[in-house]
Amino acid sequence: MIARGIATWEVVMFRGINAVNIDVKGRIAIPMRYRQCLCDEFDGQLVLTIDTEQRCLLMYPFSVWEEIEKKITALPSFHPETRRIQRLLIGHATEIALDSHGRILLLPLLREYAGLDKRVILLGQGNKFEIWDEHMWGTCRDAWLKEKLIKGDLPDDIKTISL
Repeated sequence: MIARGIATWEVVMFRGINAVNIDVKGRIAIPMRYRQCLCDEFDGQLVLTIDTEQRCLLMYPFSVWEEIEKKITALPSFHPETRRIQRLLIGHATEIALDSHGRILLLPLLREYAGLDKRVILLGQGNKFEIWDEHMWGTCRDAWLKEKLIKGDLPDDIKTISL
């Protein structure tokens, strides 16, 4: 995502999958490969919120979240679906910071929503991370892998990508 570099704007992408433990105080250690970037580019300031489609959490660098939040709050709140999204995403948005050991605290209400217990998956998704219960991630991933993709159901933009 867009991050403030030394002299220019640059793109920071979070990718990869990491299994991490939740400690007894509800904290997870952010892997070293992300920690330095989060500290240097974003001052370790993050926002956690819920995913409205899956039982996982979304973790954004604070400045990235601010841009998303502006777009969400600008939507007309008279539309029921828009209001639902505003309530869920902004209502659950919680500012957090990396501590001196590179850990973040997952608040109990957010842990409960995502069913997080001992082991979690930290999944890089470009401009954000998803935080999943390890078992739930495995179950969802396996189900997605079994789904047969129907070309007609794919958005046109994705049809042009060759892997």
